Amino acid sequence: MDISSILTPSGVIPALRSGAKKAVLEELAEKAAEVTGRDASEIFSVLLDREKLGSTGVGGGVAIPHGKLNDLDRLYMVFARAQNPIEFDAVDEHPVDLFCMLIAPEEAGADHLKALARISRLLRNQGMCDKLRGAGSADAIYALLTQDEAEQAA
Repeated sequence: MDISSILTPSGVIPALRSGAKKAVLEELAEKAAEVTGRDASEIFSVLLDREKLGSTGVGGGVAIPHGKLNDLDRLYMVFARAQNPIEFDAVDEHPVDLFCMLIAPEEAGADHLKALARISRLLRNQGMCDKLRGAGSADAIYALLTQDEAEQAA
């Protein structure tokens, strides 16, 4: 699962405006609506329902909010960075500043799991997280997230 197949440069938010968990999910849903063509409130509802099952804050300052929508044509990813870490009920009880949201078609069982695993592996790498936190622009963040793919293709 290549990140570049689910994330576009326009799907990167280099500086979230929001400072609270629910507002972050709303902002992610708005960006996801732009890239998917779906309604932001529908995406927000899916994300909020998933959070009610348990926080997607996986620790180390990272959260991976995700959900599934009917009639979606493919998997989509939105990546966002907060300038100031946000309380997100993460498993390690630390605030979160890196958010990687994934929206999948309802029928995308294995692909959804592969994407979550790929994202999780990438963001467990402390060096990668440090680089993402220090990146100066959306384009720089996108390049970092997709750099392994470019190196493999070369």
